[in-house]
This record gives sequence, C-alpha cells and structure tokens, in this order.
Amino acid sequence: MTFSNLNRTDMINTLTAEEFDVLIIGGGITGAGIALDAATRGMKTALVEMQDFAAGTSSRSTKLVHGGLRYLKQFEVKMVAEVGKERAIVYENGPHVTTPEWMLLPMHKGGTFGKFSTSIGLRVYDFLAGVRKSERRSMLNVRETLSKEPLVKKDGLKGGGYYVEYRTDDARLTIEVMKAAAEKGAMPVNYLKVEKLLYDEQGKVCGAAAADQLTGRVHEIRAKKVINAAGPWVDSIREKDGSKKGKTLRLTKGVHLVIDQSKFPLKQAVYFDTPDKRMVFAIPRDGKTYVGTTDTFYNSNPVNPKMTVSDRTYIINAINFMFPSVKIAENDIESSWAGVRPLIWEEGKDPSEISRKDEIWESDTGLLTIAGGKLTGYRKMAETIVDLLAEKFKQESNRTFSRSITKTLPISGGNVGGASKFQEFIRFQTEKGTSIGLSAEHSRHLVKMYGSNVGIIFNMIETKRSEAENYGLPIVLWSKLKYAIEHEMAATPVDFFNRRTGALLFDIETVRNYQGQVISYMADAFNWDTAAERNYENQLNQELSFAIKPADQD
Repeated sequence: MTFSNLNRTDMINTLTAEEFDVLIIGGGITGAGIALDAATRGMKTALVEMQDFAAGTSSRSTKLVHGGLRYLKQFEVKMVAEVGKERAIVYENGPHVTTPEWMLLPMHKGGTFGKFSTSIGLRVYDFLAGVRKSERRSMLNVRETLSKEPLVKKDGLKGGGYYVEYRTDDARLTIEVMKAAAEKGAMPVNYLKVEKLLYDEQGKVCGAAAADQLTGRVHEIRAKKVINAAGPWVDSIREKDGSKKGKTLRLTKGVHLVIDQSKFPLKQAVYFDTPDKRMVFAIPRDGKTYVGTTDTFYNSNPVNPKMTVSDRTYIINAINFMFPSVKIAENDIESSWAGVRPLIWEEGKDPSEISRKDEIWESDTGLLTIAGGKLTGYRKMAETIVDLLAEKFKQESNRTFSRSITKTLPISGGNVGGASKFQEFIRFQTEKGTSIGLSAEHSRHLVKMYGSNVGIIFNMIETKRSEAENYGLPIVLWSKLKYAIEHEMAATPVDFFNRRTGALLFDIETVRNYQGQVISYMADAFNWDTAAERNYENQLNQELSFAIKPADQD
C-alpha cells in the first residue's frame, strides 16, 4: 500500500481492524522518529495526527539542525555534546534534506560575544559537538568578516567567528522520516484527531477514538501501549487522561520574515546580536533571505499562531540594527511564518532561558508522554522512549525487541551512499534527468530535493508528462504535486504548497500563479465536489494572507 491518501479508506480499515503494539499520538518530528524506531525493531506501530504531518512546530522552526552553540551560554554542556553528535547523524542519514551552512558570528563593541569568549566558546563547541575537521571554527579579523558579509554593521566591528550550522527543511525532514516509518511497516495517518482515550478493565490506556477530519467519522484504534507525542497539544492529551499534573508545558512563539534577495542580498548566513541582547539568524535560501526568531510566551490556540505587528517590527528593527544599509521596511516582507515551541515550564524563567531538554512521563493509566526537546535530537528522543517501551514489553509479556538501528539507517530519500557521496549522486542523477528532457537546473533541483526517491519522479515525467500540459502546470511543479499525492500523503493544497514544497514560504509567486491549476488537479485526483474544492481554495487563500498580513493586535 503506497503512502497516499488515495488509499485512505484501506489505511483506516487496517487501523481499526487490528491491535497494534503501540499507537503514537502526534505526527511531528518526534512522533515520526518514534514510529520509525518502533517499526524497525518489529513493533506493530500506528500513528495519528490531527492535522497534516509536521503542521505544528515541525514546519515552523528556524530550519536549522542546530549544533547547540547557544546552550554553551547556559552551561548545558551535556546537551551541546549530544546535539552535536545527533546533528552529524541527521546529516549522514538524510543529506538531501540537511546541508552544512557556514555561519558568521560578527562581534561588535559592547555586544554579547567578545573576541576571547567567542574563540574559547567555539573551540569548546567544536570539541563537545565532535565537529569534523573540515568544519572547525576559525576566527576572523574585521576585513575578513566584511569580506564574508559586506552588509554587516561596520561601526564597532571587532571581527567575527566562523563555524558550521546545518540547514534543513524541517517539514520535509519530518515527511521523509514518516515515509521511512511507513516503508518499515508503520501505519501513520494524518487528519485523524484523538477525541478520547480508550481504557481496559484495569483502567489502563489501550487505544484512542479518533475523528477523521476529512470525513467526520470516528474510528477506534486499539494498542497495547499509547505514546503522547503531540507537541504543543501534549497537555490536552494528558487532560483527556486525567493526568495533567506536576510539570506542564509553556508555549513560546517564534516568528520569521522572508525578504527577496533583490532587497536584502545576504550572501552568508549570520547569527547576530539584537539591540536587546538576544540572538537572531539571517539565512540566505533559494533567492530569499529569512530572518528570525522572536521568543515570546504564547497563550492562544497553537493551531495557527500569527505574526503580530510587534513581532514584525522587532525583526525589522533587528535587521536594520545589524545591516544598516539595507533599510528594510514593512512592504519588503514577502512572507512570514509563526510557530510555537512546547517547552517544559520552569517558574521565573524568561522564554529564551527555559531549557530545551526533553522529558518522559508515565501516568497511572500507562500513558507515556514525551515533551520538550529539539528538532536536532528527535532520533535520540525516539530511541530513548522506544527503549523504555521495549523494557515494558519484556517485563509484562516476555516479548523481546531488538536494539535501535536508526543511528545508521538512511531516512526515505537518503539512500545515496552516505553524505560524502551525495554530490556524486547529484551529478549522476542530473544526467538521467536531462536525458528525459529536463533542463540541468530543473533536474538538479529535483535530485537535491528528493534524494534517492528522484527515480520515481523521473519515471512519472517520462511516462505521464501529458498530464502536466492538460492542467497547464509546469513539468517540475506537476511532478512534485503528483509525487506528494501518490507517495507523501498530501491531502490539501496547503499540505502541498507549504509542507511538501515550502513554496508558501519561499516562492509565494508560484503559489499565486498556479493555485487554480493545483486545486483543479487535486480535485480530480480525490474526486472533490464543488463545495470541497471551494473550501480548500479558501483555506489556501487564508494561508496566503497569514503569510503577509500581521494580526492587528499583539
């Protein structure tokens, strides 16, 4: 059964007909990682997500697989070491969704980072994070700093640090991990919202009733163990279980702005001080520059957090403070996104000071909850909770499961011979793409985006390209759309334009130009009636307006 909502009825029949070893609630990066780890050990695994996969926090980050430099400031040495090592694993297992990105850390008089402390900090970071030799930090003088990025503020500049972060497409990383889990036998389904938990005669949790958000039907799913990995919604699942006590979550919001390179021609990723001594990233990507993030407490509905006027002003002021010559104004903003981080609440701490550590809790009913944590650490978090699960199965029913193998397991699309061979893989596959009539640029773009799955896309182009012409879609956009529907569980135009391609964030013109054709293609694929089609069109238009317009009130 391919990983597609075209097979939704069969998938849901499987979910309701069988008893699973584990049911995971939440389809962000944490849930996806747990599903992959559990499935590869031989556990019968189901996962439900109330929205689209990665629709919450996992598509709304700064899109960096951090090495954790900022945690050195909080003396979280163990975290820096673990996160650094995990980052290397994420890259090795999915080089098509993760790329090393050199980062400039400019140092100014009176700024957060002094020359000596930065040099020592980056050296400690290299050591703790196990940074490979070719990527170790260097210290730059004023001239070298400005040659890396001429837009940096010259006034008071003392030099810079130069080190490597890893850029990722967070939503695509999540999708690729989820696809890998499905390839290994897990059954993940999006748009299934847990309405209540199910319990056995002993009062132990044994499944969930989930409402299908696309049809309205409620389905019961049975499982020996249930894991709550619902991110910002972790506490609402604990409430359903009657076990929300002790530590709770506190949500903080982060906003990012996207500006065209014609207006903000940044050539180098920069991690820089703000006037209020926070740190912000400015990162070039696909002809755009994106800048963020804010860090403020958030108390509203986490489904669609919005940028406010003050969020936008804060980031614009930060840009103009560090890059005074660009003179960014409100009408230069092409798009934006806002997301919430679910952090474990610590009394009296500022949003930026709350630890990003993850924790696991078990309730009296046996519900396992995992919360906190970082995108970078998703694999290790999954391994930890599945180890716990395996131990429980051993104690309770004498069943044994193998140890985790995800450390060296490529995610979907990652079978390219390892990170060091990826460039060679790109060259070889690009030639294949040009041999079926694609331009070298388009071919390379698809190879870099889909990794070892690109063969499926090339095959579609070779055998079905007339479909693109019939719908008035450019060949590359059509191939991404067909692949997203048939192999990536895309169910709505927003799924496609946001989480499968990132176009809503980084190529908003394409969304505006082809939204009609995409909706019409999806309507035919899924047999939507006129009302459904209109509904999805409204959803997409709403997302387009969220991307540009801030909420009026703060």
